[in-house]
Amino acid sequence: MEGMKLRVSPPVFRGRLHDARTATVLGRWLGPAFVVCFATGLISHFMQHPPGWLANDIPSRPAWGYRLTQGLHVASGIAAIPLLLAKLWTVYPRLFQWPPFTSVKHVLERLSVAVLVAGAVFELATGLLNAAQWYPWPFSFVPVHYAVAWVVVGALVLHIAVKAPEIRAHWTRRSPGTLALPAQDGPDRRSLLAAVGAAVGAVTLTTVGQSFTPLKDFLLFAPRHPDEGPQGLPVNRTAAAAGVGRIADEEYRLVVAGPRPYTVTLDELRALPQHEVELPIACVEGWSKSARWTGVRVVDLLERAGAPTRARVRVVSLQLRGGYRVSEMGHEHAGDPLTLLALRLNGEELDPDHGYPARLIAPNRPGVLQTKWVGRLEVLA
Repeated sequence: MEGMKLRVSPPVFRGRLHDARTATVLGRWLGPAFVVCFATGLISHFMQHPPGWLANDIPSRPAWGYRLTQGLHVASGIAAIPLLLAKLWTVYPRLFQWPPFTSVKHVLERLSVAVLVAGAVFELATGLLNAAQWYPWPFSFVPVHYAVAWVVVGALVLHIAVKAPEIRAHWTRRSPGTLALPAQDGPDRRSLLAAVGAAVGAVTLTTVGQSFTPLKDFLLFAPRHPDEGPQGLPVNRTAAAAGVGRIADEEYRLVVAGPRPYTVTLDELRALPQHEVELPIACVEGWSKSARWTGVRVVDLLERAGAPTRARVRVVSLQLRGGYRVSEMGHEHAGDPLTLLALRLNGEELDPDHGYPARLIAPNRPGVLQTKWVGRLEVLA
């Protein structure tokens, strides 16, 4: 019809609980989850890729340290998923506010929120897929995940600073800002928060048993069960996947390169003094389990090679394919009496998938650095 103009109006949200009080309460839960996840992620990153000034001083004790921090990292990340979804549901009507920008400050605020939301969704989604060892992207997970974590934390700090007055006004039920909210929303808000809390509890209970083994019977969604695998212990890379296969006893040689280099056969390794320790395997994907390991202390092998007291050590695998073929240990791990070149697991000869004929096992160390199929130890200055 002539003279008529098409007028598009922004959507109107009349649902309850899309308010500052609900968003603030959910933020009080989501914030600590992000802080724990970020802090433990930093620990994991620095233990796997220590900067030069830290490379020789990564602590080897407590022996269960990495098991605890990485278990918390994955558990807090999984728990943050329903919290983030609930938070986004609460605030999403603001995406449709009109006009979209009212000032330069408002533009910057919305841009920071966009970065925060995009980064948080990226971190939680890629972290969850990493726990399942599925990588449907072309980039390297570790450096990108680490870099985006800093972006998220920066955006979060900025968001809290900008929203501080509003957060303070709605922090508790007695805060002045909450008095203007409809009283009838209280029961609905409590029901929503109870449902979100139940969701967090459910996803935690059904996944955390991969690391906190007393709850392993409740595992439903974790990609690894701590009891499933050769000799009752999970593996991430099999001997076949690493291109190793079964190494014949008579062909195996361990080379120890140092001031007094030497080579030993498998029979000679077995004839050396054997020590048994109980240590966990703790993988970056979040699963972990303790086991009994028997073998030769690495510090004894290094002393025979004339290694200095504070020497670092490079451990080289016989594997042909895959990452982490080579790892390095600082003097804290190399000199720890719990660090073994293990030959047996839970009283049995190592299965090929666990690194037969010899593998590294050390306290407070990521599983990817517990090198399997060890063929060479190199003393570093």
